[in-house]
Amino acid sequence: MELIRVLIVDDNDDTRRNICQMLSFDEQIVVVGEANDGVEAVQKAQDLQPNVVLMDINLPGLDGFSATEKITTDVPGTAVVVTSAQGEKEYLRKAMMVGARDFLVKPLRKEDLINTIKNVFKIENKRTGQNDIKKMPRKSEVITVFGTKGGVGKTTIAVNLAVYLAKCKQKVVLLDFDLQFGDISIFLNLYPRRTISELTQEGDAWDMELLESYLLPHISGVKALPAPSRPEYAELVMSGHIEEIINLLKDHYDYIVIDTSPFFNDTNLTALDLSTQILLVLAMDLATIKNVKLSLELLESLQHLNKTKLILNRASDDMGITIADAEETLNFLVAGHIPSEGKIVVPALNEGIPFVLSHPTAKVSKAIQEVGNLVLKDNGYQEDLRIKQNKNFFTRLFNRGD
Repeated sequence: MELIRVLIVDDNDDTRRNICQMLSFDEQIVVVGEANDGVEAVQKAQDLQPNVVLMDINLPGLDGFSATEKITTDVPGTAVVVTSAQGEKEYLRKAMMVGARDFLVKPLRKEDLINTIKNVFKIENKRTGQNDIKKMPRKSEVITVFGTKGGVGKTTIAVNLAVYLAKCKQKVVLLDFDLQFGDISIFLNLYPRRTISELTQEGDAWDMELLESYLLPHISGVKALPAPSRPEYAELVMSGHIEEIINLLKDHYDYIVIDTSPFFNDTNLTALDLSTQILLVLAMDLATIKNVKLSLELLESLQHLNKTKLILNRASDDMGITIADAEETLNFLVAGHIPSEGKIVVPALNEGIPFVLSHPTAKVSKAIQEVGNLVLKDNGYQEDLRIKQNKNFFTRLFNRGD
């Protein structure tokens, strides 16, 4: 019997307690968490990945409609059932507009509540073709973090993303394919004795045991393959080596995260070819925007655009260029935003402790978590973002006062 994981969202303690008591009568339903406001609901939905969220409309701060829209967009596979003391058709219409799967009028009856949860769970499984994400057999995902301008934060994103995925109980390996000046070892405070350049000298008969002996374990659970110790050793690593390393690891790791150099060279092209998801890093300066536009054109010619997600790093309102301006110039929507928090990011680098570990509640860490959830749920592509954009447009249209 497949358990149904439920998150209860209501600002009334007694109501949450009563709902928990009603749901306890059904052995298939398990309450995995509670939240008393919309912001907490979104965060817990992302962290707990429930199958069903029971969402009250009248919440402090972020209201139930807004929280529902964010959850249905950011946590696919999670269905939201809206609850309210107001049973008017307008409330039902708004609930459906923001992605709710059903609507229940308070006071709640035990039989209606349980039957609705089970029905929504069944329909959502058929719609998405999946059961509980934590129990799904997962094929290996190859995530390449790429950008054609140095200093935009590729390594910072790759390292912290890998650590976050490991925190989500995934088996993660981090590959440093910035072969001349890779810094993953420094970011993780690791001291490699052997690197990828020595691995390439091991002959042609590689196996997983040999490859594992070159991977450095990190306290987070991530294993890392370091870049060559000197720039000239990069010439020892060929595209064939890159392909063999990735293909060997795909049978043994859930996520292969790759940091790259800012070039379209043979090794990077091989990594991009083998990637299932590409995170293209954008910064809000004209030079980087120009390079990203050229990169998108080349990725399109290589037929990689459909697996590319645009990640804005060091997002700030005072850069002189708005996100909307950048998206219009690139004709490509931004999937994730990582704020500028130098007071946290720089010390984390100097100490060799990823900030998702040292400052897990900081804004920059939460942003990495959101990018990580895009990776885990395999969404954030242009099609996903266009659907969300259109949904927001129609929501604003129907909510106009005129």
